[in-house]
Order: sequence, then structure tokens, then C-alpha cells
Amino acid sequence: MERILVVDDEEAILAVLQFHLEKAGYVAETATHPEEVFQRLREGEPVDLIILDHMLPDMSGLDICKILRQEGITIPIIFLTALDDEVERVLCLEMGADDYITKPFRPRELAARIRAVLRRYQLSGDGERRSADVLHAGPVIIDLAKHTVTVFGQEVSLTLKEFQLLHHLAEHADKVVTRDTLLDHIWGFKYTGDTRVVDVHISHLRNKIEPNPASPQLIKTVRGVGYKLITGRAMPGDDPEEDE
Repeated sequence: MERILVVDDEEAILAVLQFHLEKAGYVAETATHPEEVFQRLREGEPVDLIILDHMLPDMSGLDICKILRQEGITIPIIFLTALDDEVERVLCLEMGADDYITKPFRPRELAARIRAVLRRYQLSGDGERRSADVLHAGPVIIDLAKHTVTVFGQEVSLTLKEFQLLHHLAEHADKVVTRDTLLDHIWGFKYTGDTRVVDVHISHLRNKIEPNPASPQLIKTVRGVGYKLITGRAMPGDDPEEDE
């Protein structure tokens, strides 16, 4: 049974969320302060998903999410907020959130979002459904069992979202993958304008795997469509193709 940590400073909201989550079959625990969240996770308390309020005392939900991701904590996070603004939504995604739902929320919708996020995590990372443990895509080698990536023989450290993004591109190597497809597959979103979060993560990924991020050789941009992972042609020192 999945354990969900609900973080909100309003006791009434916590009570409602706990009731509906337990009714849906989850174990729901609550926290009202950022330090309580950090302490629980740093001590290794088992948590499968976090529902995080955007506005908390002393620290915003965005800051909490950023710190957790910087510490390598990859537990899925769903933001719960009264704000319904595209800029705020993109910020949440850029900080590493997996979904975003506004107050007042409908219990069935929240339950559906939770199931979708947990399902994506179960099919990624250590739980990735795969036909082979190692995926080769040109100079990119992805070891799914060990959750490692090597590029041109050098191991690179990626965040969970970067790993998922590179993995999806590698599975469709030399084919164009649209931004909407990446957004839906990695984040589960189909919101107008949210594709910018894909561009941000592609930029971060290029900084880690490209010999020269300013002139990408591996991940090429297909203007107005999406991205393509190139195999068999890119080597350090080669003249890169025009990206834009």
C-alpha cells in the first residue's frame, strides 16, 4: 500500500486530504512545516509520493521541492495550490514537480493524478519496464538496471527527469519526438504553453552530455516540432550539424 505525505499548514485541508486518500486505499501521513518534511525524508521514512502545498510558513513549496531535488530525493511530488497561473505552473515543473492541481480540488481528479504519477514512476527508474537492461544509442549507453548513463565512455550524473528524458529519446533514436509527446510521457501534462519545461530540461541535459552544449551534436532541435537523438555520426571534435 503506497504511503503519501501531505504537506499543508491548514489543518482543515490536511483532514480532508487524509480522509479522501485513505478512502482511495493509500496510507496518508501529514506534515505542517518544511523542517518536518526534511527530517522525515533524510531519516529514510518510506514515502511513495508527496502532496505539497505551494505556500507554507517560512519556506515556499517551490523551495522545498528544489532542495529535495538537489539532495537527490526523487520521490514524486504533486503541488496543491490556490494559484492557477501558467507561470507558476511552469515554475513548479522546472523545480522538479510531477503534477500540479489547484484548490478547490475534486477528490476523484486528485486520486486519478496520484495514480498517473505513481504509474509513471513504476515504469521508470529502477522499476522501468524494459526488454533489455542496457540501451545503446550511438555514444549514449543507458544501463537501466544500474540507472547509469555513459556518453563517449564517460559516466554522467543525471536527475530522474533528465534520465527519463534521455531514455525516451534513446528509445526513439534518430526519430523526431515532439515536445508534447515528451511532456505527456515524462510529466503527464498536456497543458498549452507548458512545453517550455521540456526545453529547459533539454538545455540542462545538453550541458551534461554534449561535448559542446552551444553546438549540440547529440540532441538536435527540429524547429517547431521537437527533438531528435542522433546516433552513429556525432563524435567529439566533429563539425556539428546546424541545430536551429
